[in-house]
Amino acid sequence: MKHAMQKQRPKKKYDNCAYAMIFPAYFVFTLFVLVPIIFVLYYSLTDYNLYSAPTFVGLKNYVNLFDDSDFLTAIRNTLFYTVFTLFPQLAIGLFVAVLLYRKSRLLPLFRIAFYMPNVMSMVCISMIWLWIYNPSYGVLNAILKLFGFSTHQWLQDPNMAMFCIILMSIWKSCGYSMVIFLSGLTSIPSSLYEAASLDGASAFRSFFAITWPMLRPTTFFLLVTGVVNSFSVFEQVNIMTNGGPLKTTTTIVHQIYRRAFLEFKMGYASSMSVILLFLCILITALLFKYGSGENDTDLS
Repeated sequence: MKHAMQKQRPKKKYDNCAYAMIFPAYFVFTLFVLVPIIFVLYYSLTDYNLYSAPTFVGLKNYVNLFDDSDFLTAIRNTLFYTVFTLFPQLAIGLFVAVLLYRKSRLLPLFRIAFYMPNVMSMVCISMIWLWIYNPSYGVLNAILKLFGFSTHQWLQDPNMAMFCIILMSIWKSCGYSMVIFLSGLTSIPSSLYEAASLDGASAFRSFFAITWPMLRPTTFFLLVTGVVNSFSVFEQVNIMTNGGPLKTTTTIVHQIYRRAFLEFKMGYASSMSVILLFLCILITALLFKYGSGENDTDLS
C-alpha cells in the first residue's frame, strides 16, 4: 500500500541510449558531409588556389559561371545524360525483373549474370568499353566489318561520343534496377493476380492494372536515386573521353575536377559544386512534390 501511494517517477521523453546508438551515424554525417558542405559554401565566395589564403570576392564566382560557356555546356550535357540514361535503365530493369520473377533453377544464374556489371568498378568497366569502342581493334568495329558495314570512330565523333557513354552506363546500371524491382515484385500479394486471372485478365492487362501501380513506390525510389547518381557522373567521362570531343561529353563534376585540380581554382570549383548541390535539391524536391502523390498503395 505504501509503495502504491508513492508517486511513480515520470518516464523520460527521450532515451539517452537511443541518442548513443544514433550518435556514430550523425557524427560521420556531420564530419564528412555537413562540414565539407559548409566549407564549400565558404570557399565559393572566395578566390582560393590552395597555395595562398582565401580572398573574399562575394558572388563574383557565381556571376562568372553564367558567362562560362564550358560550364553551361556541362549542365546541358549532364541533363542530357540523365534523361537518356535513367529512363532506359529503369525500363530495361523492370522488363528483365518481370521476366526473371519466376521459380526455376536456372533463373538465379541469369540474375547474377545480369547484376554482375553493377558490382564491378566503373574504372574497370570504362577500360573494357574503351577496348570495345577502339577504332582499330575494337570488338564493335570488328563485328561491323564481319557483316560488311563500315567502321566508325565512336568516341572521337562529337555526335556519337555521349551516346556511347550512355550505352555503357545503361549496361552497367540496369542490373541494380532489376534487383530493386525484384524486391518490389515480392511484396505484391499473389492473390491479386489470382483474382485477375479469375476475371479473365491477360498478362498484359495484369501488368498495367496490378504490377505497375504496385511498383510505383519502387520506381519513385529508383528515380530519385538515379537522378542523384546521374548528376555525379565522372569516371567514365574522365577515362573514356576526358570531356571531348569538342566538350560534347564534359559534365558538371568533370568541370569541377578540371577547375579544382588542374587549374587550381578551388573557389571557382566550389561555386560549381554549390550549383550542382542546388540542382540536385531542386530536382529531388520537384520529384517528391509531383512524383510521389500516388506512391501510397492500399492493399485492403
